[in-house]
Amino acid sequence: MEMEGQGHTLKFMSRLPALGCSRCTSSHYYIRIPILALKPSSIQFPFLLSIENMGSTLFLFLFMRLLLLLSSFVLMLANSHSSSSSSMQHPLCHDSESSALIQFKQSFLIDEHASSDPSAYPKVAMWKSQGEEGEGSDCCSWDGVECDKETGNVISLHLASSCLYGSINSSNSLFNLAHLRRLDLSDNDFNYSEIPFAVGRLSRLRSLNLSISGFSGQIPMELFTLSKLVFLDLSRNFDLWGNPSLKLQKPSLRNLVQNLTYLKALHLSLVNISSTIPHELANLSSLTSLLLKGCELQGEFPMNIFQLPSLRYLSVRYNPYLTGYLPEFVEASPLKMLLLEGTSFSGELPTSIGRLDSLTELNIHSCNFTGLVPASLGHLPQLSYLDLSNNSFSGRIPSSLGNLTQLTYLSLSFNYFDVGSLAWLGQQTKLTALNLRNMNLSGEIPSSLANMSQLSKLGLEENQLSGQLTELYLTQLTELYLEENQLEGSIPSSLFELINLQYLYLHSNYLSGTVGFHWLSKLKNLTHIQLSNNRLSLLSYNSTNATFPKFKLIGFNGCNLTEFPVFLRNQDELEWLSLAGNNIHGPIPRWMWNISRETLLALDLSGNFLTGFDQHPVVLPWSRLLRLGLALNMLQGPLPIPPPSTFQYSVRRNKLSGKIPLLLCNMTSLISLYLSSNNLSGKIPQCMANFSKSLLVLDLGNNKFDGPILETCTVPNNLRVIDLSENQFQGQIPRSLANCVMLEHLTLGNNQIEDFFPFWLGALPQLQVLILRSNRFHGAIKSWHTNFKFPSLHIIDLSDNEFVGDLPYEYFQNWDAMKLTKEDSLQYMQANTVFEMPGYIMPANFIYSMTMTNKGMQRFYEKIPNSFKAIDFSGNNFKGSIPTPLGTSRGFICSTLVATILLAISRPPWQT
Repeated sequence: MEMEGQGHTLKFMSRLPALGCSRCTSSHYYIRIPILALKPSSIQFPFLLSIENMGSTLFLFLFMRLLLLLSSFVLMLANSHSSSSSSMQHPLCHDSESSALIQFKQSFLIDEHASSDPSAYPKVAMWKSQGEEGEGSDCCSWDGVECDKETGNVISLHLASSCLYGSINSSNSLFNLAHLRRLDLSDNDFNYSEIPFAVGRLSRLRSLNLSISGFSGQIPMELFTLSKLVFLDLSRNFDLWGNPSLKLQKPSLRNLVQNLTYLKALHLSLVNISSTIPHELANLSSLTSLLLKGCELQGEFPMNIFQLPSLRYLSVRYNPYLTGYLPEFVEASPLKMLLLEGTSFSGELPTSIGRLDSLTELNIHSCNFTGLVPASLGHLPQLSYLDLSNNSFSGRIPSSLGNLTQLTYLSLSFNYFDVGSLAWLGQQTKLTALNLRNMNLSGEIPSSLANMSQLSKLGLEENQLSGQLTELYLTQLTELYLEENQLEGSIPSSLFELINLQYLYLHSNYLSGTVGFHWLSKLKNLTHIQLSNNRLSLLSYNSTNATFPKFKLIGFNGCNLTEFPVFLRNQDELEWLSLAGNNIHGPIPRWMWNISRETLLALDLSGNFLTGFDQHPVVLPWSRLLRLGLALNMLQGPLPIPPPSTFQYSVRRNKLSGKIPLLLCNMTSLISLYLSSNNLSGKIPQCMANFSKSLLVLDLGNNKFDGPILETCTVPNNLRVIDLSENQFQGQIPRSLANCVMLEHLTLGNNQIEDFFPFWLGALPQLQVLILRSNRFHGAIKSWHTNFKFPSLHIIDLSDNEFVGDLPYEYFQNWDAMKLTKEDSLQYMQANTVFEMPGYIMPANFIYSMTMTNKGMQRFYEKIPNSFKAIDFSGNNFKGSIPTPLGTSRGFICSTLVATILLAISRPPWQT
């Protein structure tokens, strides 16, 4: 048998006896097999056979065996040739780079918490060095690794979301991969390492992504030497408190832009830049994507950047000190996304915005835009996301917005539009979220809403919508906000068929009729329900068979409840429960102390007829409670003590008695404390002085407290209101009150205080109300001093004391706030703050109240108008004439000066 050379044809020769052939003594058999392909799957076997004297069965048998042997040999040869060719096309990775990658792997831990992407997995886990079991030593075959097909050098590392945890520095073997062109380490945790300066050694890099990876510190200058970069993403690196941890300051954003001139994508969101945006950015003619969210940018945004010929994505949102204006847009602009939310951009939306045919997303929420919304905005065929909320737009809502049929998100809330209807709604059938809060909308809710079958969120709250609440068959709806309108009639039964509903807010309307608790059991996904302040009656449902959803918020204020809803027994995830203003009588049941012990943040039972507790706990059991309202009930017994977490506590107007327990002193986070109008007695615990660190309102009036007045404001504080009136306090006013520099309302009337006039309170810059009525103040009022001039005083009541001497002429002359008559709208004296609870932001207004004598009669003012100005010096032993300044001052409601002399300089409208 012979095999002929390299011609891709195999020739085999064999001599066999010619069995069964009488004319032939010998035969030559030739088999030629042309190899037409190198892959085994494509090998073909056309045979050219020359066989002489073939006639016996034995010959055929031998021939077939030979053929099988030859086939096996050819396949083996073809496989060998294929492997050799494959090795030539895809060379193995270099040992030095394989070793560098193994060292890189070994420098980190694998931690599933290091990556936030749900699909994250440790790509390096199967990287194995030579001799280890795994993917083998050819690093080009490793997950996340890409090699050059000609040289075998590692050119790309894609290790995003690889669960890598640990620190990295310039000695890391990663920086020995000198041929890298693409490096993606995003969504890992590098433990607040600084970006190593050795990154500058990767001079071939064209793409670098270090986002969401726990880097911190100043971005190194060496990164700016990567002059071939076209993609750079350093965004969203945070510290432990969620603040930006990367800085780009020295060197600056200008240095970066001047060096990396080939950039197509620059993503620096949540990098602390704290500078203006350099005009050189407008020179990056290839830029397609610029994302600078939350970078503390300042100054005016360079308008030329809008004109970059390739710019498609622009986000500078959440930079509140960044100003700017929108340009006149040109037809050829490729802009697809424009996000200016939370900046100080202002001016009007140009009509030319209608030329942005490619625009899919426009978000200018919380900017300072004014003027009309241009009708051309409704001619953008691709627009799917539009947010114009929290601006100062005026005029009518253009009906052309009805043409935006591709919209999936629309928000126009909190503007100053003219009164209008919702007639332009109905064609936006792809909407999933519609927010039209506080837009001056009137009329009925249109039936065309039924066309928006994809809606998951509908917000029409705080408008003037009226009429019946329409039937809603929006089966995808998860959030429905219709509160604070003028809707009337009953709640349609179809609403309780919306099985995906999670949030249902209908409070503060004129809805009427009855609602059975068993209807709520149909809404298995409902977590938040607010029906307060309507004309509804909730019907008890005591069946134990019904299964209710696990609520987080329940608001049933003023819903004619006569007992605690039994279904509350099984609620263990509640965060907010409000049953105020109902007709619930008797004691609070014992089982109430067991509901939602670990989750409840706010509980309001005020305005009922509750008499006490089935079982009186030493400290109320809710460990996370922040707000507790028990006011306006008939509670008896000792003062209930909330947990230390509480910052708003009101039990005013009850029948509680006894002393203040020392346990109350653990509530060092209090912002407001209302204990007034009870039968509490004894001395105020000295430890309550610590409250003033956080306290805004301290109301202990109308009780039976005695002893000296508590030393307050001994530390920096925020106290706005102190009401200790109608008690039995003795002694002097503590001088520590001079440190209450935020104090606006001080009421000490009807006590047994013996002191001189506290002229030093005149140094308090915000003090508006000072009531010292019915005490034992004595002596003359000292001369006015420039440091103690009561600059904000509106109301002063010194009546029924033992003051003597001349009326304080100089005080009257310099009480400038008494002379102001600005009354643009009826507003009331109050302390405003915002309670931030997990998942809730709640503005809180503490309305000031007082009692004064007017026309010889005491009157309680539940609210005090800002325009109210009053002086009452009656019931003392002053002498002399009424000072001239009072005769020329305007805006007084009443002024009672001497015993029985009443000087009414002006009257409010309700007294004329």
